[in-house]
Amino acid sequence: MKIITIVGARPQFIKAAPVSRAVIEHNKAAGEQRIEEIILHSGQHFDEKMSEVFFKELNIPAPQYNLGVQGGSHGAMTGRMLERIEAVLLKENPDLVIVYGDTNTTLAGALAASKLNIKIAHIEAGLRSWNKQMPEEINRILTDHLSAFLFCPTVQAVENLKKEGIQKNVFHSGDVMFDAALLAASLSDKHNLILKKTGLQKGAYFLATLHRAENTDNEIRLKSILSALNELSVQKPVVLPIHPRTIKKIRAFGLESLTPNLKIIDPVSFLEMVALEKNAALILTDSGGVQKEAYFHGIPCITLRDETEWIETIETGWNILAGCDVNKILKACQKRSKGTPILEYGTGNASQKIINTLNP
Repeated sequence: MKIITIVGARPQFIKAAPVSRAVIEHNKAAGEQRIEEIILHSGQHFDEKMSEVFFKELNIPAPQYNLGVQGGSHGAMTGRMLERIEAVLLKENPDLVIVYGDTNTTLAGALAASKLNIKIAHIEAGLRSWNKQMPEEINRILTDHLSAFLFCPTVQAVENLKKEGIQKNVFHSGDVMFDAALLAASLSDKHNLILKKTGLQKGAYFLATLHRAENTDNEIRLKSILSALNELSVQKPVVLPIHPRTIKKIRAFGLESLTPNLKIIDPVSFLEMVALEKNAALILTDSGGVQKEAYFHGIPCITLRDETEWIETIETGWNILAGCDVNKILKACQKRSKGTPILEYGTGNASQKIINTLNP
């Protein structure tokens, strides 16, 4: 069986890692049922620490293809990806394409495969934020409706698909991000040097991440969030691994004066990020992946968005939606408390379940 795994954005590398490891384990005793996995990198994230380093750290195969599609509008980027992915699919003629999550890479991969009548497996299917102003929401919905196999991280995701009339080949697999978190936790200790490097101490800092277009491309929202983070830094240092888009927009809007007390650092590797997450007193983020990682590591989280696709983290008290309002963010930080952990996202074997389903 030949599979092409299509990735391109930081979270997808994390999600793909345990699945690629499951393929390797499967092949050790598979005989004639071996799986040939070809990894295709769209190039959507092109910073070394935001892409290639994941493969090195997690000891999984590097991409055989890197399409180098970077920048541009959503439509332009997706169009270039679609054209280049199609060329690879025509050359390789895979039995199946695997796509992850909700990025432009996800949608381009699904469209290219669908038009060539190649079956699609969507990992992290069924998530809904119910906000179609988010590009990611459109990507999720379209990809789900194109896919032949839908692997859902939660029961709620299965129900969301059912409401849209999708019931065939829908599987509650658990969350591959939880698989990745367990792996990363075992590997990240040697990356605790990031604390020393940044002058941080366990439990004595807040960690922030900020990258979504709805926040970074909107001057008012970005200004408000930066103001809140800067005010929080009076309580504890706020460390912000900066996303290329974010620093670009801060400079374009002339907002540098709002960040005098923030500890802004360059993008970090995945395992360094895990070390920062595990040792933080609190995490503030607009990232879906970081929301879950905070939950996995037992760290309270404030989400800098107006909605989230990970409603379980809200319902169990680990996560608070604060949007971009300064006062709401500060109040949420004051009332933060750890909720009750549940095994909503599986037991750490989602990747194995997925491979066993695709190649029984």
